[in-house]
Amino acid sequence: MKDFRRELTYKTSRSSGAGGQNVNKVETAVTVLWNVHESESFSIEAKEMIFAKLKNRINAEGVLQLTASESRTQIQNKKTATERILQLVEKALFIPKHRKATKPSRSKIEKRIKAKKQLSEKKENRRFKL
Repeated sequence: MKDFRRELTYKTSRSSGAGGQNVNKVETAVTVLWNVHESESFSIEAKEMIFAKLKNRINAEGVLQLTASESRTQIQNKKTATERILQLVEKALFIPKHRKATKPSRSKIEKRIKAKKQLSEKKENRRFKL
């Protein structure tokens, strides 16, 4: 995967939650924005894959947006947001291997049926007979 960190833009805002006065006066929440349409790091096919898999997170202008506000520091939240957006894009570009359908071998089928018959006989022998 290509590194597109230079295409990321950051916006800060006041975070909610624990932190006392720090929450009220310091902008610690970081929103990372990445314009997928204008990205030069990925091919058209890769961008299409990103749009298809992350359509719920991309707005009408084609901007992927992610906010981090876990930490009490802006620097840590910026790191967290950057890592998360990189992971999201990496996961969106992952192509799973095609699974070839296979049939169980004849010996495996026979072995399974034999085991079922043995279990059936064992249970049959447990029954009370008059």
